[in-house]
Amino acid sequence: MNMTSQVIPQALERLIQDLCKLPGIGQKTASRLALNILRRPAGEARELANALAELHSSIQLCSCCFTFSQNDPCAICADHKRDQALVCVVEQPGDLLAIENAGNYRGHYHILHGVLSPMDGIGPAEIKVKELEARINSGTIKEVFIATSSTVPGEATASFLLDRLQHRAIRITRLACGIPMGMDIKYADKHTLARAIESRSESR
Repeated sequence: MNMTSQVIPQALERLIQDLCKLPGIGQKTASRLALNILRRPAGEARELANALAELHSSIQLCSCCFTFSQNDPCAICADHKRDQALVCVVEQPGDLLAIENAGNYRGHYHILHGVLSPMDGIGPAEIKVKELEARINSGTIKEVFIATSSTVPGEATASFLLDRLQHRAIRITRLACGIPMGMDIKYADKHTLARAIESRSESR
C-alpha cells in the first residue's frame, strides 16, 4: 500500500489528485491548495464547490467570437462602441483577457480554441477557422489582426491563416515587435503587449 494513502484521508487525496489535473498544478501545489481549502470555513468550501458546479450550466460560448460568456452575445460583441470592422484572432479565451488587460485594443475578437498541431491530430477542422471565414464573408470585417503566440504551433497557425486569407479584400496584420519568440502572449506583460498591438504590422 502506498504510504501516502495511509496518512492522507481519502477525500483529501481525491481533491489533491483532481487539482493535479489542472495545467501548471503539480503535486506540491495541489497539496498546498487542498490543505488551504480544508482549513477554511465549511461555508467557503461549499461556495467554491457551488461555483465549480455552476460553471458548465451557466457559461457558454459566444456564438459570434466563441469566448466563454454567461450571455450570448458576450459583452464585447454586444458593445457597439467597439470597432466591429477590426477582429483580433487569438488561440484561447485567456489570450483575449491578456489583450484586454493591455488596455489599448477596441476591436472585436475571434477565438480559435486551439492551434494547428498535426502531430496531435489538430487540423483546420478542429479549430474555428471556418467560423472566421464566415464572419469575413458577412462583409463587416475590414481588418483581421492575427495575435497567435510566437510558439511553433502559433506561428504555423498564423502562416496557415495568412495563406487562407491573403486573397481577401481585407487588411491582415500581426503582432509586432516586443513579443519574444516562443512566448505565449498571455504571459507577456501588459506594457509589452500594448506596444505590440499599437505597432502591429501588415502581413502581405
